[in-house]
Amino acid sequence: MQSKSSLRGDETRDQIKLAARRLFAMKGIHGVSTREIVAATGQKNGGSLHYYFRTKEALVRELIVDGAQVIDERRQARLDAAEATGGPHDVREAVEVLVWPSTDLGEGPGEEDTYIRFISNLGLQERALLSDTLAGRWSAGYQRALVHIRRLASEIPAPLLEQRLVFLSLSLRAIMAAREASLDHQREHLRFWTSGSTMENLLDALVAMLTGPVSEATRTASA
Repeated sequence: MQSKSSLRGDETRDQIKLAARRLFAMKGIHGVSTREIVAATGQKNGGSLHYYFRTKEALVRELIVDGAQVIDERRQARLDAAEATGGPHDVREAVEVLVWPSTDLGEGPGEEDTYIRFISNLGLQERALLSDTLAGRWSAGYQRALVHIRRLASEIPAPLLEQRLVFLSLSLRAIMAAREASLDHQREHLRFWTSGSTMENLLDALVAMLTGPVSEATRTASA
């Protein structure tokens, strides 16, 4: 059984992580000081972040893994279920594996968090740190989905499909960050994201990005 002090310590640690992730999502990791993070938790002990995480970078790395692990486990589970029935059967089903696991990351059903915005900012500011922390370990589900997309969209020339997969990754992260922000802050676009057709239309658009016709100009340029 954990002692009361241990439980309080876990609670403080979680409060620091929650406050840090939100601040990093809003301002980026370079726009937030350790003092600001501690202040946001209401802690009186200014050294609490150092006590629990040693450095801000160590805290950032732990936050990266926290969310990446949840998303990857969800993706792996979806793929396991799809592959058990011979799927994914089409590109849309494979794209769903990339999209749905990065929603509802809050504590309650249907709730959003700040993780996607945090990761989006980090990818722009410190891509090397993000890649080094993940080290391919928490992207297995994503890579498995890409294998299926390559199989299912084989009519697109391979070099061009690889470019489209990069477009997909960049677009998806930006779109999901915008969605998360609107739902989190109840902004003016809230109704847009809560419409029943929005996410389905997003899936259609992403599939079109991957499988749409290749123009003659593109074929010529890639030759």
